Amino acid sequence: MNTVENIKDLRAQVKAWRMQDLTVAFVPTMGNLHEGHLALVKAAHRYADKVIVSIFVNPMQFGLSEDIDNYPRTLAQDKASLITVNTDLLFTPTADIIYPKGFGENSYVEVPNISELYCGASRPGHFRGVATVVCKLFNLVQPDVACFGSKDYQQLQVIKTMVEDLSMPVDIIPVEIIREKSGLAMSSRNGYLTSEELAIAPAFYKTLQWLSEQLRASHQPRDYAALVMQASEKIDNAGLKTDYLNLCHAQTLAPVTPNDKDIVILAAAYLGKARLIDNLPVNL
Repeated sequence: MNTVENIKDLRAQVKAWRMQDLTVAFVPTMGNLHEGHLALVKAAHRYADKVIVSIFVNPMQFGLSEDIDNYPRTLAQDKASLITVNTDLLFTPTADIIYPKGFGENSYVEVPNISELYCGASRPGHFRGVATVVCKLFNLVQPDVACFGSKDYQQLQVIKTMVEDLSMPVDIIPVEIIREKSGLAMSSRNGYLTSEELAIAPAFYKTLQWLSEQLRASHQPRDYAALVMQASEKIDNAGLKTDYLNLCHAQTLAPVTPNDKDIVILAAAYLGKARLIDNLPVNL
């Protein structure tokens, strides 16, 4: 695996591959990699000849109350993990390379409406930061395909919308959530959980499963508000604190209507220092 830090070396390698008519897949990450990230790399190999992974902790997507300095950075361990899944190139830019003017003065990309809901409401400016850095990384790497985890469901929809709206020649590949045996969705932020909190955390996904079962068992008209309230109470009674729990149209993320068949349960909850997110698609 080759590792590059600057744009010149990145583009030189991509150009060399293009001259050989090789296709390129891309997996953007913020590092502190786990099996979920490695599943993205494995999936990327199925869609292209070469796979590039980036590790960049993006300051633009962190809010004022979110401590970017304490975000876990494990580059040596990450490199070793990426070698095991045959990563071809690792791109590790600094903030000065991505935002040479400083990210506060940088041009930005904003995806309206969908970015303002749910996690966007809880973390103002977050999806502007996500869209901007992904757009810039796409411009730098120029991949044929890019793989994103389905755990960050709203992020995935934001990126899909951006790619479609801006006519970017990149196919976005969603990759299934990788879960612990307990059902907890793998996340870098799980590292913030204590052993006691790790015992509580699986109740989050189990509640989404319960809500999915209730939705399938119910007949029209379904009392969506009552079911959401019951599910939120279950999460809170288990020892977490519900941030939001919503039933949404699977593509637009608009609030569910009685006519919707493909919906998704979107949820976020606090547990100790961690903010957990999860989702569960439901076909009615």
